[in-house]
Amino acid sequence: MQIKSPAFLDGGEIPTQFTCQGQDLAPALQWQDVPATAKSLVLLVDDPDAPDPKAPKMTWVHEVMVDIAPTVRGLAEGHGLPPGARFGINDWKKPAWGGPCPPIGRHRYYFKLFAVDAKLALPEHPTKPEVLAAMQGHIVAEAVLMGTYQKHP
Repeated sequence: MQIKSPAFLDGGEIPTQFTCQGQDLAPALQWQDVPATAKSLVLLVDDPDAPDPKAPKMTWVHEVMVDIAPTVRGLAEGHGLPPGARFGINDWKKPAWGGPCPPIGRHRYYFKLFAVDAKLALPEHPTKPEVLAAMQGHIVAEAVLMGTYQKHP
């Protein structure tokens, strides 16, 4: 399985419009090669460099999306929910996208797409730990896209 964005290259800088210094839109995503055994897709976006990349203390969750149909091949810029999908809770305690807003230094942002072989039993707005626990033993493929961002003066 592969995931990419028309907005930035893997390992490249995420444009300002997708961050707290811009419009805070979710970047468009595209994926392919979803396994035929997939019953659902999960998208997790997080930053392992919080709060300071030189001394990270936590992984900050920017987006949780579950129950994406395996026939969906991407999300449009500013993405809303595809039919049947739902948001989990990010670390701003909201069921939505929350863009990069690093307090210091250049952070890495991982867009992780998982194909799972079951419809996961989850609460209405699950947290990342709840999703990870429900996916145990059900992941049939995964793909990762990484972008970076550092606030501009």
